[in-house]
Amino acid sequence: MVRVTSVLSGVADELDPRLLEHRRELTGYCYRMLGSSFDADDAVQETLVRAWKSFASFEGRSSLRSWLYRIATNVCLDQLSGRQRRALPMDLSGSPWSPVEASLAAKRPAEAWVEPVLDRAVLPEDGDPAERAVARESVRLAFVAALQHLPPRQRAVLLLRDVLRWHADEVATLLESTVASVNSALQRARATLAAMGGTPEERPLDADHRDLLARYLDAFERYDIDAFVALLHEDATQHMPPFEMWLGSAADIGTWMLGPGSGCKDSRVMLTEANGCPAVAQWRPTADGGHAPWALHVLEIEDGRIRHQTSFLDLDNDLFARLGLPATPDAEPAAG
Repeated sequence: MVRVTSVLSGVADELDPRLLEHRRELTGYCYRMLGSSFDADDAVQETLVRAWKSFASFEGRSSLRSWLYRIATNVCLDQLSGRQRRALPMDLSGSPWSPVEASLAAKRPAEAWVEPVLDRAVLPEDGDPAERAVARESVRLAFVAALQHLPPRQRAVLLLRDVLRWHADEVATLLESTVASVNSALQRARATLAAMGGTPEERPLDADHRDLLARYLDAFERYDIDAFVALLHEDATQHMPPFEMWLGSAADIGTWMLGPGSGCKDSRVMLTEANGCPAVAQWRPTADGGHAPWALHVLEIEDGRIRHQTSFLDLDNDLFARLGLPATPDAEPAAG
């Protein structure tokens, strides 16, 4: 898809402020649909440009919000046409890999993977706590990856009905379909997600989790692997997109960090939030004594320990920039 950021920048002064009010929620919707925060940004830009061009003829025939969602849905469906689904490494292989250097031989392009998104880009800042909890769970990596198994229109129906709480007749109008068709698509989508274990469940972050995260940051920066491994479940897993490999135990994760991953020693780390979870931005040491962006680690916590860690590596030196994370650990993060 051709980027439209420059186009939108050129018309920003002419956009009705009411269009921009919906930008964050549209980004969240497009992210769930597309599995990529970067594709979602493009889709929202395209949505706003189309809305800007047609705004004079809109004339309030429906609510502005539903009109924007119709445009965004069509943009996403166009993007998804003929495209392979995005995945996580554990989706591709039923067995964990050995923590050896040779595991790095299997690599796929960025377009193959579900990508991360910072919470601040897609989740509401305030509002009803129950709705915020649903929104947070609906951007978790496992749920977003499960969504990619659904046909695009089923995906849209499920998101509009179960996440955004639209009525069936509203969804039917948006998709130019019937209520019966929408209800049938929703039933099939729910069944598919349930069979895959992709139904979101609320997992609140409590004081014990905050203590765990503080110990995680401390162990990582000191590179105390014994202390680090003690924070993981024995059967903890770790993905490392863009590599196909994944590790299936705390022991293997520790072995990796002391072996192929030993270049991460003396890293700097910062706590943030991504995909409805705690996340850790990591800057790895460079030859000149500085630090450069290396990975965003999205953490899943269960029963007081870390169950899953998805490490999105910034091998192309653009992940942090595109997410709005600072280029160095001492810099201020980008606004957004």
